[in-house]
Amino acid sequence: MKSDRLLSLLLLLQTRGLVPASELAGRLDVSVRTIYRDVEALSASGVPVYAERGRHGGIALLPGYRTDVTGLTADESRALFVLAAQGAHAALGLDQALGSALRKVMAALPAPHRPAAELTSRRILVDPDRWMSGPRPDVDLDVLNRAVFADRRLALRYRSSGAPAPKAYTVDPYGLVVKAGVWYLVADHRAEPRLFRADRVQRADLLDEPVLRRPGVELAVVWQELRARVERRPAGVTVTARVHRDRYDRFLRLHGDRLTAPVPPRPAGEWTTVELALTELGDLRPLLAFGPSVEVLGPPAARTLIAEVAAETAALYGVDRPDAGDAGPAS
Repeated sequence: MKSDRLLSLLLLLQTRGLVPASELAGRLDVSVRTIYRDVEALSASGVPVYAERGRHGGIALLPGYRTDVTGLTADESRALFVLAAQGAHAALGLDQALGSALRKVMAALPAPHRPAAELTSRRILVDPDRWMSGPRPDVDLDVLNRAVFADRRLALRYRSSGAPAPKAYTVDPYGLVVKAGVWYLVADHRAEPRLFRADRVQRADLLDEPVLRRPGVELAVVWQELRARVERRPAGVTVTARVHRDRYDRFLRLHGDRLTAPVPPRPAGEWTTVELALTELGDLRPLLAFGPSVEVLGPPAARTLIAEVAAETAALYGVDRPDAGDAGPAS
């Protein structure tokens, strides 16, 4: 464990330069005292590492020092080749770079680990898209990507979900996030964190102004805040329904994230009663796809809505006409 930690410490210093001891301790999950002991161990082994005291001090390597580390373990070698589907890399224009990087890593691996790493790349595939998600619109990430890495502000024309027309925004980007195959720009708008879905950006212009991020705030922190905000979105209405056991598994796959309480993985009887937390009553409409296998029990307004939509659908197909069974194709 100590040798792995020393190697991790060396790589952090090699890639980051001067790093505060407290930050190193947090990254390696040890105490600051342990970090200083590890620095002494590296120094004793011939690594030119030193500590700078004071408010802006930290741990650093002498300028120009580099080490070529190839001592990867078998599991580390395999982990490098379990990568997300190439769609994410293609969107950033990095497909060819990814292939080239993996070939170089393969050549640098210890010989005994190469067969397992190569086999992993052929036996494990990570597909980030959901089932039946349908074709996605093309997303041009070029300007967004350049703004993120150039630390520049962005002028966006962006259409929010349900909005009748796009609006103009001037934003300060933190970075890009891909979740379930969908790209998002994480940025501040007027010093408030916002999520902008990339496929809804109608135009993006790189501004000459430097980005104005909140001091000390990183992409991962803002993303977690925004994600928690979305997941904690308050429900406007709680609906009670019962689900027949024949469609129970499918119901959980499609609507399990809306349940207000855990339910058994398999129903004990023919019907299972559940509670759904919905933003509005209109969110009930997808339940009609289950037909008589899902019955909304309450509140009364929810049952009324389902009955009205079902009646409208029946009327559309002429089910309420006495001669519906004999009717031919409409002319």
